[in-house]
Amino acid sequence: MTSPEDAFQELVDLFGSRGDQVLEIEIIPPSLGSQFLRDGCAVGISKKALVQAFTIARQIFFETCVSMSGRDLLSTISPGHSSSASGSETRATEIMLLFDCEHLTACNWRKRRLLAALLHTGNEDFPIQSSQLAQMLKTELTLLESYQCSPLHRHTKSPTLWSHRLWAIKCLVEIETPSAEVLRQQQCHELEVVLRAADLHPRNYYAFTYMRHAHQFLTSTAVAAEKGSNDTWRATMAEALLTPMLDWCLAHPRDISGWSFSLYVLDHGYSQQSRVGAIERVLRFALDVGWEGESLWTFVAQTVHRFGLENLAVRILSPVHQKEDSSIAVAGGGSWRTWLTKAQAYWACTQDRPGL
Repeated sequence: MTSPEDAFQELVDLFGSRGDQVLEIEIIPPSLGSQFLRDGCAVGISKKALVQAFTIARQIFFETCVSMSGRDLLSTISPGHSSSASGSETRATEIMLLFDCEHLTACNWRKRRLLAALLHTGNEDFPIQSSQLAQMLKTELTLLESYQCSPLHRHTKSPTLWSHRLWAIKCLVEIETPSAEVLRQQQCHELEVVLRAADLHPRNYYAFTYMRHAHQFLTSTAVAAEKGSNDTWRATMAEALLTPMLDWCLAHPRDISGWSFSLYVLDHGYSQQSRVGAIERVLRFALDVGWEGESLWTFVAQTVHRFGLENLAVRILSPVHQKEDSSIAVAGGGSWRTWLTKAQAYWACTQDRPGL
């Protein structure tokens, strides 16, 4: 039987040897007969072992970390600080957040520690350079990604973790001052993280709300970095999200949170051609598979109304022999049921609905 101290040390070793790797952590059932399993970056831990480790981590945290001054926080980062002590302090918060992703005190301690380094970087009495601090922030982001992209009960939709991630991204950009192209690549990576979290937790409004904030921040920073080409980079940043978002939405057509974010992306792009291509793709998909779900058709109704694409949608949803009369748009854009009814009429006229 694993003792609490052994469970704690197992997780300390796990997080301590992680480096910048993203772990996939899963709670395993006791029927497997083992408290810990690991295969590369895939990690399994029993609920009992996690609770045991948490009790030790919480004790260490409140005895040692909570009362730390700014200088004490800096000492946990200093290269001369002993690795064992640093592990017991910083790893304790990682274990606490693995057990309880809404543990604000633990999350804020990690933020205070990074802020202390940020405020004192370059000082003579604190020999950590900007590049080292940037690496610390990247390590923090991969830790958060390990939580947010793992099949854990609450971590994929944790407001605390998503807020902390946004803060870390802003700090990293402030330190590195990257080019607009690097910011675009960072945005694409953040979308990958969000979509993985959305895979694990349907209707993940928390993840997509984070992505809205991240897009706004990274776009405004890219525009500032590329003076004189505001509209170009605003469109580039938005349109970089469009294809992967549509791919994801068509693979998860019931998920209204994804469709809502896709509408946000279309609203922040400047290309009417991209909007036309998006609505054509969605309507062709719906007609081909016979999709009647409300989420997709709500996206259709809102998109055609907002961007004046009613005539296009009517033409696509009209049977071949009615194309000549399809230029009359639906008044006010129509509700989602209006557009679904048109699709149902299309299937009835063409007898082309899949499954019939």
